[in-house]
Amino acid sequence: MDMTDRRDELAGNLAKVEERIAAACAAAGRKREEVTLIVVTKTYPAQDVRILSELGVRHVAENRDQDAAPKAADCSDLPLSWHFVGQLQTNKVRSVVGYADVVQSVDRSKLVTALSKEAVRVGRELGCLVQVALDAGESTTGGAARGERGGVAPEGIEELAALVADSPGLRIDGLMTVAPLTGEYAGRQRAAFERLMDLSTDLRRAHPAANMVSAGMSADLEEAVAAGATHVRVGTAVLGVRPRLG
Repeated sequence: MDMTDRRDELAGNLAKVEERIAAACAAAGRKREEVTLIVVTKTYPAQDVRILSELGVRHVAENRDQDAAPKAADCSDLPLSWHFVGQLQTNKVRSVVGYADVVQSVDRSKLVTALSKEAVRVGRELGCLVQVALDAGESTTGGAARGERGGVAPEGIEELAALVADSPGLRIDGLMTVAPLTGEYAGRQRAAFERLMDLSTDLRRAHPAANMVSAGMSADLEEAVAAGATHVRVGTAVLGVRPRLG
């Protein structure tokens, strides 16, 4: 596919997603500007990111540092905010802090410590979302349980958010979740996202500025908007389906 065709494809897909978000906002009695679209560009080339930027996209997300770091470097001249949304190992923190504006997958104290140390070293302030695992069972090891795809159980949010807020170089921005595949919320995205909103309300009592709620993807963005999400993370509905890398 040549560049013009790809641009037309992405423009058409973006327009459809925009219509979906606008309709979901209208149905929920919300203003369209209350919801920010983050395009998940994982497995897609830097050229697609460039086209998206030309089409007005301002927020992009990646979930693997080995893909994201070179792409962010290639696109460093663009007016983009980069979100890291994947499970993050501490040995990747130095790289991720070099380009990410927000890490949405903060789920353990060791990661907070590593992010803070690196943010201070490079003189950056990094936004952090606590990833909430609504499928987390009871912890068997003490402390808060974690979910299958990362994230901390709801009872672990308060302690982790406080640690972020008290850590130099970090800012607690809010909460993120992925609709769970198992547990009481499996197949009940709307209920899961409403639970996240309740948890966000609790969080904002201690951290009033932490009002970001990242929820919903290509298949369930309407449920997320209806529940009150401030950010939706959309990949395939914009970029199409592509074989996974690696």
